[in-house]
Amino acid sequence: MPELVVIAEQLLAPVPGGTGRYTGELLRALAATAPPGWTVSSVVARHSDVTAAEIDGVEGPRVLPLPPRALIGVWELGLPFWPGGDAVHAPTPLAPPRVPAGRTLSVTVHDTVPWTHPETLTPRGVAWHRKMITRAARCANGVLVPTEAVAGELSALVDVEPLVAGHGVSEALSGEVPGFALPPRYVLAVGTLEPRKGVDVLVEAMDHVDVPLVLVGQPGWGGVDSAELTRRGVRVLGKLSDPELATVLRGAAVLAAPSLAEGFGLPVLEAMAAGVPVVHSDAPALVEVAGGAGITVTRGDASGLASALREVLDSADRATRLAEAGRLRASAFSWERACAPVWTLHQRR
Repeated sequence: MPELVVIAEQLLAPVPGGTGRYTGELLRALAATAPPGWTVSSVVARHSDVTAAEIDGVEGPRVLPLPPRALIGVWELGLPFWPGGDAVHAPTPLAPPRVPAGRTLSVTVHDTVPWTHPETLTPRGVAWHRKMITRAARCANGVLVPTEAVAGELSALVDVEPLVAGHGVSEALSGEVPGFALPPRYVLAVGTLEPRKGVDVLVEAMDHVDVPLVLVGQPGWGGVDSAELTRRGVRVLGKLSDPELATVLRGAAVLAAPSLAEGFGLPVLEAMAAGVPVVHSDAPALVEVAGGAGITVTRGDASGLASALREVLDSADRATRLAEAGRLRASAFSWERACAPVWTLHQRR
């Protein structure tokens, strides 16, 4: 019986971010859509303070004999270490450098930020991602990307013809936490607090919007200071559980997604599915995902962002029409559809 092994290490990262959400959701959907005769399992590195049973939402991942740094180092150096199974899917560029005979490997590349916006990553992060993505394009049996925008950008940078596999909306976001203390009306932004998310532009725009800003997401790198944001009147909620996120999301008057660059922009899709109007930047992937169901503003334009937010906040009719368009657009995406290219790739080998 052939086995597909998913590398679930991103779930244990200090800041899992959107790629962590992708890893968990895709893993569950792959298990639910496995073709007849296939089994799906997962693996993680050996963490001294974490057991397999403690990994949220993943049943029984196998623990590899290497700790995280060693696993990253072994694969970065190109040493042959296969994590098991007949086929492997790497939801991030952390992937085996070689594919044994009779096995298959697929790798998801989420964006081209290491090339297009290197200033929004650490130098180490830029070098590592460029190296691992370039090697995946050369050695893996297939590379997956979340949008046509990323497919076009990546194929112009490295020699690869990627398959497009979008994202979906988690069923866990249908929950709710009663009594969660929130402002009566607010603008919401969701994502890791790091430079490329455009938080600085959003905070500047909010000086001209008469409702508060609520931020959901863990601090990343790059000096986005939660304490300073709080001093400027921003409600910083940090990392939330799925039911808490669902509550905050559904209560928002509008979601702002002012990112400089994205590979997909999962909060945009999640907001649209929840019937929340969306204002997003003109980052190509966000434009593609929103599909005309949101308001697009130029990246870095705080004045334009403020104007678009006020347009939604000041017009109930405009907000309603955006919410309806968003729900329709979101219905075109699902995690089950995201699995189809993965199975196509591994079954045809």
